[in-house]
Amino acid sequence: MRARFLLLANLAVLAALVAISAIVAAAAPVAHVFAAKPVQPDVDVELVLAVDVSYSMDPDEQKLQREGYVAALTSNEFLDALKEGTHGRIAVTYVEWAGSADQTILMPWRLIDGPASAAAVAEELGRAPYRRAFRTSISGGLNFSAPLFDTSPYRGLRRVIDVSGDGANNEGSPVTIVRDEVLARGITINGLPIMLKRAIPGTMDLPNLDVYYEDCVIGGTGSFVVPIRELSQFKEATRHKLVLEVAGRTPQARPMPASAEAPRISCMIGEQMWRGRWGGYPDFN
Repeated sequence: MRARFLLLANLAVLAALVAISAIVAAAAPVAHVFAAKPVQPDVDVELVLAVDVSYSMDPDEQKLQREGYVAALTSNEFLDALKEGTHGRIAVTYVEWAGSADQTILMPWRLIDGPASAAAVAEELGRAPYRRAFRTSISGGLNFSAPLFDTSPYRGLRRVIDVSGDGANNEGSPVTIVRDEVLARGITINGLPIMLKRAIPGTMDLPNLDVYYEDCVIGGTGSFVVPIRELSQFKEATRHKLVLEVAGRTPQARPMPASAEAPRISCMIGEQMWRGRWGGYPDFN
């Protein structure tokens, strides 16, 4: 009798295990379906503002650069463009870059979905400290910025890196190699070249920095360059660029149409100028 009881008990346990296995097996495909479901975009654009803080950017330029973004984020034009988007909101982060190993996230990803959040982001940027650092590595800034989209808590219809600076790449990987790697990830690169200094022999300043940005830095769907040639243009140009990026548009008349084939300028000109000026000595740009 005892043996028969134990046999029946074991059979009951086995039946229960089989039933549980069947339930798990039936649920597994459902779990797989949910896991494979693509993430739906919830913002119109994920935007990395990557700004130059190398020593070639003097304090006045740095201040104007920062103030340009602060003013743009709270402008009526920006807020109107925000409302017209599919989702009516964007995600933005602010990165400072200089040399190939010198990049900092000044402001992590923030959501802007109206006047209140736009004002909060502008205030956060406005009170952040300023800094300057050695060398100019646009490629380093791009290398640092591209993976930030993987850390974003939002998913955008578009992903854009906006690079602003006053010089050509003179350290790190060739900028075109990194640019092409970034574009291959479906990221658009726009440019805001700052051209306030008069280029004279022996300096690192380029008289046609906008052409360099067009041919060597920007790329991707709808990419564009908005050059700044006068101090008075800072805020207007920054606002105009930001509105275009939020609205997903390009300037009606591109200031300098990008070359489709060979560059109009050497994309290694920054490295060549650095070697010609400093040789083996440190650069302060």
